[in-house]
This record gives sequence, C-alpha cells and structure tokens, in this order.
Amino acid sequence: MFVSDVVKHQLAPKGILRAGINLSNFLLVSSTAADGSPQGISPDIANLVASTLGLSCELVCFDRPGKLADAVNQDIWDIGNIAFEAERAQTLDFSHPYVVIEANFLVRHDDDFWTNDDIDRAAAKIAVSERSAYDLWLTDHFSQAQIIRASSIQAAHDLFFEKKVDVLASLKPKLLEDMANHSGLRMIDPPFTAVKQSIGLAKGKADSIAFLNALIAQSIENGWIAAQLELHGMTGKLGIDPH
Repeated sequence: MFVSDVVKHQLAPKGILRAGINLSNFLLVSSTAADGSPQGISPDIANLVASTLGLSCELVCFDRPGKLADAVNQDIWDIGNIAFEAERAQTLDFSHPYVVIEANFLVRHDDDFWTNDDIDRAAAKIAVSERSAYDLWLTDHFSQAQIIRASSIQAAHDLFFEKKVDVLASLKPKLLEDMANHSGLRMIDPPFTAVKQSIGLAKGKADSIAFLNALIAQSIENGWIAAQLELHGMTGKLGIDPH
C-alpha cells in the first residue's frame, strides 16, 4: 500500500510509531508475551500500521481507556487504539472500526427488568467500567438510573456479584462467561450498544484517517483481521464491521 510522506509525518513525526494501547479490555489485549509485552488484536493492529509505514512500533500502555483519551495532546502516543464515542470525538478523530463488541445488561433472573428501556428507572443501580465507551453511552442516553462507575471491567462485575447494584452493563462475551459460571442470571437482548473499536488520532490529520480507513478495509477484505482473531481465540467474541 502506498503511503505518502504527509501520512508518515502525521502518524510518526519522531520516526517511530507510538501506539496507545488500552490494557483494560481483555478481548483486545488477551495475553502477555514472555517479555511482558501485551498481545491481542489491538497490539496487532498497531504493529500492522507501523509495518505498513515501514517503521518500528512502540506500545504505550494505559490501564484505562479514559487515560488514553486524555493523553491525546500530551505527545505520548501517535495513534490511540480506543473505541469511538461521541464525547471522545470532541478531541479525537477516528478511523472506521476494525472490530465491534456488543454491550448488554445482565440482571438477576427474578428481577423486573425485561427490556433495555426498563433499566432506566430511578431505583436502578447499574455497575459499569468507568469511562468505557458503553459508560459514555449510558451517560448520554440514560437519565433516571444511577450509574455506579467501577475502576475496571472486573471491578464492575464484582459490584454486581457482591449485590451492591441491580444491573451490570458490560461486554457481551464477558457476560456470557458469567452466565456459564453462575446460575440465576439473565442477559437482556438486544445489546444496548455496540462498541466500535477504532484508531484515534489528534484532530486535523485527514490524510492519515483516509490511510487508516483504507488499511482497515483491506485487512478486513483479505481476511487478516479474521485470522488474528482466530489466533487469539476471539472468533465469535469480536465482530468485524464491513463498513
């Protein structure tokens, strides 16, 4: 794939591609190599961008997506692998998504919640991972329920199983694991949102967004992303958006 000098300068002004990686999503960073480096579809995408540019890649890791987004203008990373969300789009431009992840509500079997709309009631307490894309979606769309923000995906799940909240908002693959391991649970379908995992850039880099969109489209069409998902055991857990 042809890469212009403009794109190379926009994406890697220091001659190396620094990629911001969110470690908190176990679907995107699914394991750790012997040297401690993260492995999964998110690091894979970062390395693919770097190799297409003809450069080496440095992974800059964050324990929460909000911290990654906040660092956009701190000259810490050049590309940020983070989900698209309208609030984030105020300071970031996004590529097309390379994978999508459904987010659902989990409730106890005998609770009186049957639809997504049922959740937004004054008495309901919802646990969610703080500043995740689906937390931001809830903030924008729910006005009655009390949103209890936890420090991580697992911490949100812990709140639910400790019966400190009524509802758990989380990623569907994780909820399916919970249902397989615990009785008396019910997941509400359809998903209340879909997390669009994308590549974020600082504003004003239109040429680079076009390049990333073309690279993602090519990687979907030629089966590369599907192959990486299979490699990491994520087939069926992460969806591929053909745009």
